[in-house]
Amino acid sequence: MTDRIKVLIVDDIPETRDHLTKLLGFESDIDVVGAAASGSEAITMAVALVPDVVLMDINMPDMDGIATTELLAVKCPTAAVVMMSVQGEADYLRRSMLAGAREFLVKPFSSDELTASIRQVWARERDKQSRIAAPAAAALAAAGGSTTSGSAQPGIVVAIFSPKGGVGRTTIAVNLAVAAASLGGRRVALMDASFQFGDVGVLLNLNPKNKSIADLAAQLESGEPDDLDNYVINHSSGVRVLLAPSSPEQAELITAVHARRVVERLRAENDLVVVDCPSSFNDATLGILDSADLILTLLSLEITSIKNMRLFLEVAEQLGYGAGKIKLVLNRADSTLGIRVADVEHSIGRKVDHTIVSDGRSVVYALNRGVPFFLSNREAQVSQDVLRLATAVVGTTHSASSSASPATADTKTKDKATAKKSLFAWR
Repeated sequence: MTDRIKVLIVDDIPETRDHLTKLLGFESDIDVVGAAASGSEAITMAVALVPDVVLMDINMPDMDGIATTELLAVKCPTAAVVMMSVQGEADYLRRSMLAGAREFLVKPFSSDELTASIRQVWARERDKQSRIAAPAAAALAAAGGSTTSGSAQPGIVVAIFSPKGGVGRTTIAVNLAVAAASLGGRRVALMDASFQFGDVGVLLNLNPKNKSIADLAAQLESGEPDDLDNYVINHSSGVRVLLAPSSPEQAELITAVHARRVVERLRAENDLVVVDCPSSFNDATLGILDSADLILTLLSLEITSIKNMRLFLEVAEQLGYGAGKIKLVLNRADSTLGIRVADVEHSIGRKVDHTIVSDGRSVVYALNRGVPFFLSNREAQVSQDVLRLATAVVGTTHSASSSASPATADTKTKDKATAKKSLFAWR
């Protein structure tokens, strides 16, 4: 079989190394190329063997798994690390992710969990490399003067994300898309990426059957669908909406590969794609954030929101996201909760890019009617703040579309290629 996954096992306990080697020996698409007893030995073997995946124990005497993973990112950057530990505390997860691990397995784990993790990590890494190579090829073509007249520019993907729930993420995503559509002259799409408990349909009073990303995912399994209009709903505001599944169990049908393919298809057919992401790290969310041109990250004047934002910014740096890719949006910025905007900026170490006022009366009234507050009360200050944000986002799309020079393409390629860390799946 071609494309066998080369695996290097790193564990200081001989019995564990032997057990994992035998376990993986039954898999026809996995090849154990070596087993190291220490972190330093793992570095040497990885440089020589160039494995696709490294199974790394976190607790080792000479050099622990986290330090070894950091070195591997430099010495063997194409190797994806799956961290193994008997401890599943959040601190271990966070430190492993910051070091560059793509997956975290808590011992004891089943053979199915192990092989599934290896295959998923390998697939994500291969997909990442192909996405890095594509802009590079495009840049080379542009530099060589190979341009196609009349070809439409791909749209801009804006991900709406928050590392904490309850900050108004979906409300802002919906009204931002509606406000952007109101500016005219562009096709705007809105995708609900909260696959288990998406609320975009509720806010827009949309609930059709057989029109969601779950139905589209089924078609993606058999090939590329001819027309997205069979799955996208045209809202009265002019926004094209791709809803989340109608039931939580259908979310299992949507893989990270599906999510990324849908985003790229929407990008090809629209000028602006707004994606409402859930407040948690998973394969699909990280794939969307990685593909997005701009991430609007929401926070509020709450200590837990500020703490989570600080942690997310640390992770974003490790993921290779440039400072210009992330914009901070402070929602309910005028709330009198004892925390000032200046306190937020001092705590997270960077300026807030946009602020939106609190207007619970207008927002909740519109939500309960299934009408975006931007449409029901456009003159309200909260609507004006969202319009200002939409104008800034649309300005970003224009600048990105007009700057198709080789220099800009080269810069984007370098930003992607120099990212030492990529996707990480929380378990």
